[in-house]
Amino acid sequence: MSKIDHQLFSAHEHALEKEYECCPDCGSELSVKHGKSGSFLGCNNYPQCQYTRPLVQHEAIDSQVIEGSKCPECGHELAVKSGRYGIFIGCTNFPECHHIEKHDQQPEVEVIDCPVCKEGHLEHRTNRFGKNFYACSAYPKCKFILNYKPVNQACPDCGFGVLVQRNMSSGLRLECPKKTCKFKQTL
Repeated sequence: MSKIDHQLFSAHEHALEKEYECCPDCGSELSVKHGKSGSFLGCNNYPQCQYTRPLVQHEAIDSQVIEGSKCPECGHELAVKSGRYGIFIGCTNFPECHHIEKHDQQPEVEVIDCPVCKEGHLEHRTNRFGKNFYACSAYPKCKFILNYKPVNQACPDCGFGVLVQRNMSSGLRLECPKKTCKFKQTL
């Protein structure tokens, strides 16, 4: 067992000096506060002074108009914008026009009709956490959803309209998405 050098751990040498920052409105001290949107600096003279500032300054992207571009729906210019799902290209005439450009160019996929409503087709979507799923294009009316990639092939056991492709540790496998059906086929 080695001896510990207590001089390395003396409190007076490693004490952090607290730098006091003054409120630009009233001159009182600012301190770190915690709220539902995260940490921020707030004035200690709170009820009388309402000054707050974010603890970390995030770089916000202002709308940058793309010169020479036109919205296919309304004819106004397009702009690069920042939203809760990241950066996207949208119409500058936003409240009236809701056009958004698809920024990820994916290869053309086979159109698979919804096996439940038979009116819409299955579309690839991503939720706000980045998880991929496939949902019916007639969404409010039909709420059919798949968590795995659909394959345009009917189930040989139960006759359901689609199968799903799952990547298992043993390799690719086709399965029926219905819970009551136990069909599984290794590819």
